[in-house]
Amino acid sequence: MKRKEEGALSLESAAGQGTVLSSRETGRPLWSRILKNWELYLFITPAVLYFFIFHYIPMYGVQIAFKNFIPTKGITGSPWVGFDHFERFFNSYYFWDLLWNTFSLSLYELAVGFPLPIILALAFNEIRNGFFKRSVQTITYAPHFISVVVMAGMIITFLSPSSGMIVRIVEFLGFQAPDLLTDPAWFKTVYVLSGVWQSAGWGTIIYLAALSGVDPQLHEAAIVDGASRFKRMLHINIPTILPTITILLILNMGNILGVGFEKILLLQNPLNMSSSDVISTFVYRSGLVDAQYSFSTAVGLFNSVVNALLLITVNHIARRTSENSLW
Repeated sequence: MKRKEEGALSLESAAGQGTVLSSRETGRPLWSRILKNWELYLFITPAVLYFFIFHYIPMYGVQIAFKNFIPTKGITGSPWVGFDHFERFFNSYYFWDLLWNTFSLSLYELAVGFPLPIILALAFNEIRNGFFKRSVQTITYAPHFISVVVMAGMIITFLSPSSGMIVRIVEFLGFQAPDLLTDPAWFKTVYVLSGVWQSAGWGTIIYLAALSGVDPQLHEAAIVDGASRFKRMLHINIPTILPTITILLILNMGNILGVGFEKILLLQNPLNMSSSDVISTFVYRSGLVDAQYSFSTAVGLFNSVVNALLLITVNHIARRTSENSLW
């Protein structure tokens, strides 16, 4: 009994010393702490320089959204016009079409593409045959390494109305193949399903890493209590990866208007323009093609501000409803 009391006292004294040391450490000047841990700061220096050079310094040019930018006069010499470019975009006839196409395409992609990696990860985690598991994982990961240009070429080749393999298969089965590349009603489905096929397997890596941290004793105790495999997945595996799901959902919601324009631009044609024209392709067309630099910057700034507001709002909701949030 005496030894236990001595051990408890020693632990308390050690904890007290650790608290004193931590308070002394935080009380030291900033430069002395940096010099003491210079290896760690040197390790993160490349990442800090990358974000500073390529993400923060270019923000200086955002001011041309409030100017009538003239390349010969430069950013500082161009006259201020205030919110004229924003008003022009908001009052344009294509504003609501662009906003609807961007939102609907992003929500469609989120609704289909976000749950599928979770389902695949849970399914992979239940596979006991190692060779079969590795083979299926490799098959689902492989499309991720296909470039966007090659992917768009494959889609056009497979869905071509004249020589597409998928079109020929549908016609061979006795059905009338729709115009998948030119019909605006089919563009979002083609874009989303091809993106899911390309990225779903790669997205399972994060969830499989989270599932690897599940304590095996929880499954053993559940098996003893008579829980089936589905119930163990429902009450053990899913709660384990729920924080990861929440964080990734917040990040996806914060990028809901940031639809990448590369594949859309490659699949876009005059016939499906009513469904495929989104904010990012409009910024590319008005900024680089039509040389409306200030106007395209204003549209891009509006897009970024909406994404930031969505990210902050969803993170605030997640923090109020659960303990999982970005900050």
